[in-house]
Amino acid sequence: MNALHSTRGRLRRTVAIVATGIALSASLVACSSTGAGSAETGTSKDIEAALQKDSTITVWAWAPAVVDVAKAFEAKYPKVKVKVVNAGTGNDQYIKLQNAIKAGSGAPDVAQIEYYALPQFALSDSLTDLSDFGFSDLKDKYTASTWGSVNLNGGVYALPQDSGPMALFYNKTVFDKYGLTVPTTWAEYVDSAKKLHAADPNAYITNDTGDAGFTTSMIWQAGGQPYTTTNSTDVSINLQDEGSKKFADTWNQLIQGDLVAPISSWSDEWYKGLGDGTIATLAIGAWMPGNLESGVPQASGDWRVAPLPTFEAGVPASAENGGGGDAILKQSKNKLVAAGFLDFMNAGAGTQISLKAGGFPSTTADLESDAFLNQESDYFGGQKINQVLVQSAKDVVPGWSYLPFQVYSNSIFGDTVGQAYANKTDLNAGLTAWQKASAAYGTEQGFTVTSK
Repeated sequence: MNALHSTRGRLRRTVAIVATGIALSASLVACSSTGAGSAETGTSKDIEAALQKDSTITVWAWAPAVVDVAKAFEAKYPKVKVKVVNAGTGNDQYIKLQNAIKAGSGAPDVAQIEYYALPQFALSDSLTDLSDFGFSDLKDKYTASTWGSVNLNGGVYALPQDSGPMALFYNKTVFDKYGLTVPTTWAEYVDSAKKLHAADPNAYITNDTGDAGFTTSMIWQAGGQPYTTTNSTDVSINLQDEGSKKFADTWNQLIQGDLVAPISSWSDEWYKGLGDGTIATLAIGAWMPGNLESGVPQASGDWRVAPLPTFEAGVPASAENGGGGDAILKQSKNKLVAAGFLDFMNAGAGTQISLKAGGFPSTTADLESDAFLNQESDYFGGQKINQVLVQSAKDVVPGWSYLPFQVYSNSIFGDTVGQAYANKTDLNAGLTAWQKASAAYGTEQGFTVTSK
């Protein structure tokens, strides 16, 4: 099993899918102490000059590919030492990072941060605006959706590392057995769910016990924009906007009709269902192939990839599900070298290292390369799956943003929307409860929250 895939699977289970981790212990808005970092800014020449001097930077990251990137960077710049520290995945790292920020010391120079969590740190004045190093000029190197995720309030607070445009992974063997056609709309998906479960009561179109990452991605794909933030502290939440209701009304049919398996993702039962065909599809990010290859080897040749079904027929639309970037902490006393490492890792030779380790790129050059697009996957029956996944990246609906306290909000998903799943009640009511609880927390933390 590829180490990157293994880590990514555990990460999705911890934060992007289940999202039941410990909430951050204190407000980053009401109490943020960045520490006495350097005030370095500079051009590419300044960065290059800094890389020729003896120096050390610390990088917090959980993706194993970062270790190989650091080795390649040190080979190119032998006077620089890069200490890569795995401080935990997702929430585990975020809590440590937040504590270091609050204490004013102990933060790394560079930290890997997922897109959904980035606003919580960027808008609290804890991260360096990479525009100070001319990195705003790198915009065209990345997909619009990933660049939009790091470009917050007019600043650039990370460089995209990977991405997770969504697609429909489906078991072709199961579809052929029951005469199902690949759905192109969510209405067709619901119909397929009914046909499959009627033909075999042990088989389900998918599993879902409720998770924040999937829910926000689906609302995103439906055109929803439930979160807006202006002036860093003015927040609006509306989880009953048109996109949110499109998702809830559609998914109600599956939950209330007992048409999805009540199995948690990343559990042993989940892997078993993916292997024996009792879970027939996954609507998930482009990072999933490696997890299927390593976690469900017995189903090699059965699975295929198709565009994500849409809410409106004939109108391509997708969303991001997972992925993140790398930021420079304001506490860093070696920002020029940190900037050089970020540029190497996420805009230079490091992108190929990550790609070979199984990451799905955010860089347009890698996404458009013939070698990447025409790579055939034996696991997926020889299909050139990257062509589907790259098109999904192009079809991501623009305009999405997360809350500046999304980490906390995701952590209470199970207590709100999760209860609607458990009781098979209206997901709209669950979303409303989630909105109310999130708004209350935001107000307690010093935000001005408008809850529509």
